Amino acid sequence: MDSRPSEGAAPAAAAPIAVKILVAGGFGVGKTTLVGAVSEIRPLQTEELLTDRGVGVDDTAGVEQKTTTTVAMDFGRITIRDGLVLYLFGTPGQDRFWFMWDELSYGALGAVVLADTRRLADCFPAVDYFENRGLPFVVAVNMFDDGYDYTEDEIREALDLGEATPIVLCDVRERASGKEVLTTLVKHLLAVNRAETAGAPAL
Repeated sequence: MDSRPSEGAAPAAAAPIAVKILVAGGFGVGKTTLVGAVSEIRPLQTEELLTDRGVGVDDTAGVEQKTTTTVAMDFGRITIRDGLVLYLFGTPGQDRFWFMWDELSYGALGAVVLADTRRLADCFPAVDYFENRGLPFVVAVNMFDDGYDYTEDEIREALDLGEATPIVLCDVRERASGKEVLTTLVKHLLAVNRAETAGAPAL
């Protein structure tokens, strides 16, 4: 039996490119909110209520109103454009769950580091983690109403970021704002890839 496509038949659609992205940052910075806002599927969330057992362990200064926390990961999916799908993995924010980062980062091509200007130092561990592993990332500054109004240059200096690392101001509650963050990351990944390809030795 001839299995060749008949003349005039439409070509099979190419499988979409799937890219794994991490969403990291400090406790209460908005990682779960970002994944939930942009995901085109019902996001998987592993939030649990904060209990008295976290007193003295979790630093809630500045986010005292927070009542839940991610204990494993958040997961969502968004199609950036035809043929490009991002799978988002939100990491836990507290120190006691950092052991999971190595597992979650396996196979990731890039990351979003969410920053809160009220607790800017909380994103240092995420910045250090991705820099040490050579994983490209963007810093997305979640603009809380009671946050400090730093300039991009001040944030770059405070986090000791190189000029090549993009900084994006955002409101993670808004889908359009979250999608802009992810689009900026994709453009950054493409730029990094082009730079690495241009500098690769000839075979």
